[in-house]
Amino acid sequence: MAASVVKAPKCTRKPKDLPKTEPARLNDDNWRWWAFMGAVLLITFATRFYKVTEPDHICWDETHFGKMGSWYINRTFFFDVHPPLGKMLIGLSGYLTGYNGTFPFEKPGDKYNETRYQGMRYFCTTLGALIMPMGFDTVYDLTRSHEAALLSAAYLIFDVGMLTLNQYILLDPILLFFMMGSVWGMVKISKCTAAGGSYTARWWLWLLLTGTMLSCTISVKFVGLFVVLLVGLHTASELWMILGDLRKPIVETGKQIACRAVALIIWPILLYTFFFYIHLSVLNRSGNGDGFYSSAFQSRLIGNSLYNASMPRDVAYGSLVTIKNHKTGGGYLHSHAHLYPKGSGARQQQITTYTHKDDNNIWLIKPYNKPALPKDELRLLQHGDLLRLEHLVTKRNLHSHSEPAPMTKKHLQVTGYGELGVGDANDVWRVLIVGGKPNETIHTVTSRLMFVHYLQNCALTSSGKQLPKWGFEQQEVSCNLNVRDKNAQWNVEDNQHKLLPSVSFSIYAPGFFARFLESHAVMLQGNAGLKPKEGEITSQPWQWPINYRGQFFSGTSYRIYLLGNPIIWWSNLIFLLLFVVVFLYNAVLEQRRAGQAALHATGQPEELAATTELCSCCPAGSDQQKSAEDTTTTGLSDSAMSLRAAAWLFIGWLLHYLPFWAMGRVLYFHHYFPALIFNSLLTGIMFNYIIRSLPRWLQHVLLGTLLSVLVYSFVLFSPLAYGMSGPLANEPNSTMHNLKWLATWEF
Repeated sequence: MAASVVKAPKCTRKPKDLPKTEPARLNDDNWRWWAFMGAVLLITFATRFYKVTEPDHICWDETHFGKMGSWYINRTFFFDVHPPLGKMLIGLSGYLTGYNGTFPFEKPGDKYNETRYQGMRYFCTTLGALIMPMGFDTVYDLTRSHEAALLSAAYLIFDVGMLTLNQYILLDPILLFFMMGSVWGMVKISKCTAAGGSYTARWWLWLLLTGTMLSCTISVKFVGLFVVLLVGLHTASELWMILGDLRKPIVETGKQIACRAVALIIWPILLYTFFFYIHLSVLNRSGNGDGFYSSAFQSRLIGNSLYNASMPRDVAYGSLVTIKNHKTGGGYLHSHAHLYPKGSGARQQQITTYTHKDDNNIWLIKPYNKPALPKDELRLLQHGDLLRLEHLVTKRNLHSHSEPAPMTKKHLQVTGYGELGVGDANDVWRVLIVGGKPNETIHTVTSRLMFVHYLQNCALTSSGKQLPKWGFEQQEVSCNLNVRDKNAQWNVEDNQHKLLPSVSFSIYAPGFFARFLESHAVMLQGNAGLKPKEGEITSQPWQWPINYRGQFFSGTSYRIYLLGNPIIWWSNLIFLLLFVVVFLYNAVLEQRRAGQAALHATGQPEELAATTELCSCCPAGSDQQKSAEDTTTTGLSDSAMSLRAAAWLFIGWLLHYLPFWAMGRVLYFHHYFPALIFNSLLTGIMFNYIIRSLPRWLQHVLLGTLLSVLVYSFVLFSPLAYGMSGPLANEPNSTMHNLKWLATWEF
């Protein structure tokens, strides 16, 4: 019997409604990606490089980082609380573009005149401009949505705060570039792994690039640790998923862990160490930062008094010495011809520690019971000896008494007392070598010493507290009744005595790893001790997301004011809250669905599959076309994929924002910008997530409307970044008067 042929009904669907074949869809996606990426690049570079060399004077922290770039060119050692990479790159960019490192960068507002500063600004601006295309591609890889990627990039491009921060000689554009590069690489690794490309050359390239970016981020500022944590958490999550994939052997998980440990842990550590090796090799000349480091560290710096030093090994009565506090970053025992003010103890001469070298750090060692030894008599200073220390310049003795110290009230006050070296019994101190033995001789640099007051039985110490303006913001010196105070240890650094033979101190110079570790101890201590300068405007973390107050970059007749685009910042907060609501709602929904599935599995009858007659031109399953198209190669729907991407960006925002609430150091508005990038990328994803169920034409209308609002708000507030002149915004005749939406905005 012949098989009957059933004629399929005529298709009523229009050609444009039919699903595209896979190659056609991929070609269309590629074309749109390149078109959008081209637009992002064009607009980004146009907005960033417009007026980049204006104003032609120092703006805000250019005075610090331009100066540090100069020091790298001149190979002059300095101290800074941040790791060296960003400043090295600034110095390198200046050197390659013709800057000779001679401009002083003294204070904001100073004219550059004929200085070739432009190359350093171009370099920082270029790195800042590359954040936007990386952000676009990151969001596209996370969501496969051109609209979400475009909106996320627009939120970064049209924020006048990001624009301002990117245009100057600062560490921030360098930091943000490497941070965004780390996230970009993290997403590329995940994409390559999901596509089955593990262990290919492309996969290794992205792994090593991500490790490099992580190392560079933390080598610019220690806050780069936050993106290291983010990438670490994401990698751990991915490895956990690989472990749970029963189609792969357990050995696969071990291989993945080993490869990622090499590329994301070992390689960044080696690179980070290498950056410090370059830093310490280049900066080999003595500078104004020497005093923050130990005497042994300073002996490696050309031009320092300890470099290839030849001075007496032993310390004797009659020696002229400088005495340095032995703690990390400790200063020199110092005095000057100024008295403690009323209410701060006895009104006698101030004693402080000071981290820079000058003649006010020099002390004369005298016997406790006579003005001096005969000129031809040599007597070495030993463990347990009693002595007096006379300040060479003011001729007053180091002194303590029962008055409380000015800052640390539990300690006793230390002063300079007497006239022409003649004082009283409260000038007598016992010198002890830490771990010393009777009759042991005290040595320059290497002996750790304590000075214990003979009558009060307290130890000379540096409390670490900063004195007010009357003490020139130097460090307090006090006498601690707890003689076990670890900050009460000192060493003799410079030593002069006519009767003692000199020896070379080069044998005590530390190696690279000793200096590497000391550099970190000094930086971390300096970071923790950062306090605002008098009259300086600081901010609190709660003020940042709401754009409460900006800060002046240039306060002359050509004003630059760092402030976020309020439309972008405030809508960012809205979408951040929407994410939390949507995420929690979906979590509850998924839990209920899981319970329902478990209930059905206990004994519900199997439902019959429905059959539908199809036309001859439509492939099987086309009625489920939408769900099929919405499913990615990872097995997640587009909506689930978007929500998961938003969750990781939310974690990135938390990691780059919440830690500042626990920091005791001084904080500024610009510290929020790393978190802002994550918030802006999240906004693009959440906007697309919310409107994706609407008709296509309505999606385009809403997206176009929001983009138009962003562009218009950027045009309105762009003078904040490109320069303002004339009256301030609080005056009615100012062109910016109508844009002062909050009373705390000071432009």
